[in-house]
Amino acid sequence: MINEDIKKKLHQLESILLKPEIRSSKTELTPILAKGFFEIGSSGKFLYQDEEISEEGIGVVKMTMDHFEVHPLSDEIVLATYRIFNEETEQHSLRSSIWKWADERWQMVFHQGTRVS
Repeated sequence: MINEDIKKKLHQLESILLKPEIRSSKTELTPILAKGFFEIGSSGKFLYQDEEISEEGIGVVKMTMDHFEVHPLSDEIVLATYRIFNEETEQHSLRSSIWKWADERWQMVFHQGTRVS
């Protein structure tokens, strides 16, 4: 059973990652993303933190999140799942993120988005 405080914190972090001022700043993204972070976007493209996140971040889009759940994988690793609605493209996607507790904070290790038809 997952601690409600952990669920609340991870929901907060996922929400922060949707904000334009965070997404558009490598400086703001760096403490949230773990070293070696990578993503498989809803486009099917891979994004690697060390290679492809520019000073301008990962791009600004207007999105809303719902159906947020967390699934513990170990004491320090949690899978978060949720649904996103991209208001610009009017497209839904299912999202999953792996979070790891390290250096006294939660850090995103992996993220994947899958478009819903």
